[in-house]
Amino acid sequence: MTSEGTRTQAADATGPARQATTIPATAAETSPDAPWPLHLLSEKLKAHIERAPAAWVEGQVIELNRRASMCYITLRDVDSEVSLSLSVYGSVMERVSGPLDRGSRVVARLKPDFWVKTGRLSMQTIDIRPVGIGDLLARIERLRQALAAEGLFAASRKKPLPLLPHRIGLITGRDSDAMKDVMRNAALRWPAVEFEVREVAVQGVSSVAQVSAALAALDADPRVDVIIIARGGGALEDLLPFSDESLVRAVGRVTTPVVSAIGHEADRPLLDEVADLRASTPTDAAKRVVPDVSEELARIRQARAALERSIRVLVHRESESLANLRSRPSLAKPEGMIDVREADVERLRSRALRSVSALVERDADTVHHLRERVRSLSPQKTLDRGYAVVQRSDGHVVREPDDIGTGDELRIRVAGGQFAATVQTEPGTATGRENRKKPE
Repeated sequence: MTSEGTRTQAADATGPARQATTIPATAAETSPDAPWPLHLLSEKLKAHIERAPAAWVEGQVIELNRRASMCYITLRDVDSEVSLSLSVYGSVMERVSGPLDRGSRVVARLKPDFWVKTGRLSMQTIDIRPVGIGDLLARIERLRQALAAEGLFAASRKKPLPLLPHRIGLITGRDSDAMKDVMRNAALRWPAVEFEVREVAVQGVSSVAQVSAALAALDADPRVDVIIIARGGGALEDLLPFSDESLVRAVGRVTTPVVSAIGHEADRPLLDEVADLRASTPTDAAKRVVPDVSEELARIRQARAALERSIRVLVHRESESLANLRSRPSLAKPEGMIDVREADVERLRSRALRSVSALVERDADTVHHLRERVRSLSPQKTLDRGYAVVQRSDGHVVREPDDIGTGDELRIRVAGGQFAATVQTEPGTATGRENRKKPE
């Protein structure tokens, strides 16, 4: 009988033996009644971890112990409180080109390794290289170019500083000389200035997080008119947090004007590029942010003197203009202007009267002549010369003797009036209507 048959008989004999031979295929299928053996879990973890590819990481060496052919290093993240233990073979350490001590910044190629026997995870170091100053500068320069291409450093994004800030937000090291310089010089220039100070770590792994948090808090404070980030210089490695991409982008997002006062002229951190104003030192930042009260008072005195001079010149010029106006005849003897206009009116009135009189006389003569002509042609003038107008009783004018007959009533108009008459014929005359010839 085979061994498999033996296990089957054993499983038929007792329940626990059957459970021991039925192993779940996956971790999700395990249960209190069907667990995995510990070695199986360890083997599966090792198989899973070995499939992970090697990765390059960057950090700072905080511990370094050499033991025979092995070297044990504790590597800490440059921006966070995260550390990792590394195992480095002597052959790998022999390939390191430069010195490797505590505090060194390195990049290492790591491959995770799981020890099944002890259940311990270790990071095997395949390669490790110190990061030199040149490498750091090259990395910062590449980041500078990338952010500049995004327009993060454009002059159009720069916000103007307030003319006279009431409250200044100051981000600086704890009890640092930079803080004292800024506050002392600002108070000397403008005694009424107020500060909202945030003391943070300005170097080390927690620097970026603390500076970013302080920046966000000050930007959210409506009383803060301008923010100064100050540090009194230092080595390039100490200033690396101020070239961190997340901090640079945080400064670019705030709405309050930001002044960078890192105080490092040789290698400018990226904070200087994104800030609205770069000051060479913390003292220079204080001088650039607040005006000098003595200089402002002197400017006020100068402006007041210039204003007084301008007013005096204006008053003198206007006085001369008034004097010139008063000397003119129209103002010296204003009634003369009225007299001239009165004479003009009188002259025009006389001319108009003469013109109208002449016109009336001329038209009156014309009317007289016309009246005489009409009168000379009127019937009354004829009557005045001895003529008479004979009319029948019906008003018709008698023009012919045959127009009247014996006994007809007539009206005779003479120059002095009119009178009535009756037609009478003498005996033997052949006048009258009865003697008229009748038409044939």
